[in-house]
Amino acid sequence: MRKLIDGLYTASSWLAGLSMVVVLLMVLLTIASRLLGFSAPGTDAYAGYAMAGAGFMALASTLKAGEHIRVTLILGMLKGKAHRTLEIIALVIATTLAGFLAFYSCRLVWQSWEIDDISVGIDATPLWIPQIFMALGTLIFFIAFCDELILELKGQRKPREQEDAHHE
Repeated sequence: MRKLIDGLYTASSWLAGLSMVVVLLMVLLTIASRLLGFSAPGTDAYAGYAMAGAGFMALASTLKAGEHIRVTLILGMLKGKAHRTLEIIALVIATTLAGFLAFYSCRLVWQSWEIDDISVGIDATPLWIPQIFMALGTLIFFIAFCDELILELKGQRKPREQEDAHHE
């Protein structure tokens, strides 16, 4: 099961990277179209969709790598049981919020598909298509928080190194 979940995080980060490549391609296409005098409508919108997709698809792998910004002012002062209790409380809150985010993101995709919502730009893209990346990214993010919470409860979570304010 661990291998499957870690593979999900890896796939998500690869999709984030691929989305960044799509952003680059859209920007290059826009530049080329202006220089060579041809029309490339919708490239700004597609670059925006890919940028949003990259952000959402990178959430879980960033969390698992310990790269999300954490405010550890209070946590750093606590030791032992108090430290672990606060970690668990924070993870429960974060998991709950990530669950709501995933639920409502998926609901948005469903509603956009149901009412045939399209973008207002010249490309008239059905909005459920780019929204899928948001929903999928938030769902994987929720899974990652569930994973972190379970690992913490089992005492198997890797301890995060405290941020040192005096980096050289």
